[in-house]
Amino acid sequence: MNQESPERHIRNSKGTIRLPIIVSITLVAGMLIGSTFFSGGKKLTDVAKGYAKFREVLMLVENNYVDSVNTEELVDYSITKMLEKLDPHTAYFNSEEATAARSQLESGFDGIGVEFNIYNDTVYVVTPLSGGPSEAAGILSGDRIMSVNKEPLSGPGVTNAQVYKLLRGKRGTKVEITIERVGLADKMDFAVVRDRIPTYSVDAAYMVDSEVGYIKVSRFSETTFDEFKTALKTLKADGLKKLILDLRGNPGGYMERATSMADEFISGDKLLVYTEGKDSRFDRKTRSHVDGNFEKGPVIVLVDEGSASASEILAGALQDHDRALIVGRRSYGKGLVQMPVKLSDGSELRLTISRYYTPSGRSIQKPYELGKGDDYSQDLSHRYESGELFNADSIKFDKTKEYKTDGGRIVYGGGGITPDVFVPRDTTLNSKYLVELYSKNIIREYALRYANENQKKLEKQTFDEYLNSFQISDAMLSELVKDATRAGIRLNEKELNHSKPVIQSQTKAIIGRYVWGRKQKGGLNNEVYRVLNPTDNVYQRAVLLFGKASELEEGNFSSLNTRK
Repeated sequence: MNQESPERHIRNSKGTIRLPIIVSITLVAGMLIGSTFFSGGKKLTDVAKGYAKFREVLMLVENNYVDSVNTEELVDYSITKMLEKLDPHTAYFNSEEATAARSQLESGFDGIGVEFNIYNDTVYVVTPLSGGPSEAAGILSGDRIMSVNKEPLSGPGVTNAQVYKLLRGKRGTKVEITIERVGLADKMDFAVVRDRIPTYSVDAAYMVDSEVGYIKVSRFSETTFDEFKTALKTLKADGLKKLILDLRGNPGGYMERATSMADEFISGDKLLVYTEGKDSRFDRKTRSHVDGNFEKGPVIVLVDEGSASASEILAGALQDHDRALIVGRRSYGKGLVQMPVKLSDGSELRLTISRYYTPSGRSIQKPYELGKGDDYSQDLSHRYESGELFNADSIKFDKTKEYKTDGGRIVYGGGGITPDVFVPRDTTLNSKYLVELYSKNIIREYALRYANENQKKLEKQTFDEYLNSFQISDAMLSELVKDATRAGIRLNEKELNHSKPVIQSQTKAIIGRYVWGRKQKGGLNNEVYRVLNPTDNVYQRAVLLFGKASELEEGNFSSLNTRK
């Protein structure tokens, strides 16, 4: 065994030589960004001192540490831990994470165009996306993807990230996919050419009856406003007079899409949102300025604890101007604005630069302490434990942050948008057995198989006929239970009967989507929502509240006891 002499000269690897150059370039770029975009911070000499110390430690570790190290991982870890000392929403994404995060908000991605599910270490095609290359190639719902470009894609350890990496890629490139299909003994090989796959954020848009329309928006991405305008125009042509806008579970996205949507409802020149930061160059005010497509007519907006950021901008503007009745539960409470800064290696820093405020002056940001992100992340658990998700009286208002809407109604800042009409979370039909069915995708997989086996028979009727007459039979339920038992879920008859209505409605909704939803244009999942909404307690309450929404629109605030 050869040993090195203690007096040896420490030699740098090529990577070590490049490291200070890369870090120095990054520092210079950071200084330029700082001098261009920021002011009023610490002197650059203080920043340089901190950088010099970090560089010194990093070089010592790289050159002298007893084991080999991954320098890039160390740097990423250091940045992440540093940012944990700031607010809960300033964040760092490595290049892969940044690309994936951006793809959720951009107009689409390049890939083969399938929605997939991983179940029992197998990748199942939920549905080929309408008009996409997989549909054109003949891939069907229920197909099992066994390998991609001869790389196995089944067995223990298969992950979503692995599937994304193999299926997504530059448009025009070919992907060799091996498929197993129910009813066929031999595997099938497909050559699929990747193409641009659009992403959608308006999940549903349909008429509930001759006057009431429903639109579900799942996030605020590049195309959200255009999708919304198209949906609204279609519904107006169908007789829309009253609207339910569902923002539940919407985590936000681009602020400009939310304010553009608010402008469709709010007339005249009115403030929609404003931001204030340490640097006045990040202060801005956004006002309504266009003739919107629904400035008259009662509006009900649904929110819950999953509605955040841009969702709260929209709900807050409509509430402050007395333009919509807000129904549901208190929203998430994210009122910090992040500026994405793309770094030299493709990674991204999302830096909090300001706070946003609703027209009445409310900051929606819920309280936090610097460096205590763990406590902050437990807020929703605390809401559950305190009973806030089930009882309006459990919501604690900060009386020092009392504001008024245009019509003089009292609203509160300091932690999300509090609804005008509270509706509790409905857990009455939950059970451990139901949770286990969800966790192993039993309902979804059974519905997929049933739809594939009975598609021709089901397609002989319209979706409306299916909606009104089709029932999940006891025989079907027994087959689903057998699937669950084979997957290791022990049958509990009492819990099965307790959760039976949920299991039946979920199964019916998914079958409807598989059979008729593929024909929908624009990414709409109307079939799912048309089955499930009538069983949703928040939706059920909302359709009965248009009397109050109309009073609100007419300015009749005295008789509008919206806090009950």
